[in-house]
Amino acid sequence: MKSPTAPSSSSAPTAYRPPSATKPGSARSRSLFAREKRTIILIGHRDHQEIVGTSGEAPDRTLVVDSVEAVDALQVDDPEHLAFLTQTTLSLYDTQEIVARLRQRFPSIRGPASDDICYATQNRQEAVEQVAKDVDLILVVGSQNSSNSNRLVEVAQRRGVNAKLIDAASDVDPAWLDGVKSVGLTAGASAPEILVEQVSQRLADLGFTDQRDLDLIREDVRFTLPPELATIAPASRR
Repeated sequence: MKSPTAPSSSSAPTAYRPPSATKPGSARSRSLFAREKRTIILIGHRDHQEIVGTSGEAPDRTLVVDSVEAVDALQVDDPEHLAFLTQTTLSLYDTQEIVARLRQRFPSIRGPASDDICYATQNRQEAVEQVAKDVDLILVVGSQNSSNSNRLVEVAQRRGVNAKLIDAASDVDPAWLDGVKSVGLTAGASAPEILVEQVSQRLADLGFTDQRDLDLIREDVRFTLPPELATIAPASRR
C-alpha cells in the first residue's frame, strides 16, 4: 500500500504494502494446540471476527482476554495445559503486557513459534512512527470498526501528527491539506490495495504528485514481508 509523505528525499511519508493479515502459521499453531487438547487463551477483541471464528472452533476450550486485568481474572481447570494465540491484527506492542502476565501466572503456557507471528500490523505501526517525524498529516485507509486501523491513527496522534481514518478516496477533504507540505498514507491490515491506490490518485489530483517509496524491513523474522512505504509530497505550486 502507499503512504504519501515528505517533500524532501529525507522525508519519508508513508504508504505501506502489507502482507496478508492471516498467516498460515497461526492456523498451524491453533491446530497443534487443539490436538494436544490444551485450553487456548485468545488475546484480542471479543467481537472481532477473527476471535469469534477461532473461539467458535472449540468454544468449550477457548477463553478470550483483552487486558492484563482479564488475565488476572482467568480461572482455568488445568494451569499446566494452556496455550495462547493473538489476534493477527494486533501488534506486539498491543499484546506484550498481556503475554507477559500470562507467562507470569502460568509459567507452563505455550505460545506460537516466533515465525508464526504476523508482523504486518507491527510493521505498519513502526512505519507510522517513523513517517510521523517528517509529515504534517497521515491518512489511514481502513474501516471505522477496524481496531488496527484506529490504532494506526492513535500512533500518529501520539507522535503529535494530525491523522484521519478514511474508508475511500472520496473521504479526503481538500481542506485537510491547507498548509500541509507532506502527507503520509498507510492502511489497515485488511484494506484492499485498490482503495489505497485510489487515495494516492486523489492526493495527486490535489497537487501531491511527488510520490516516493520508503523501505522499512524487519530482518529478525523468518518469513518475507513486502515492506513498502510510499511517500507523497505536493508538487511545487506557482
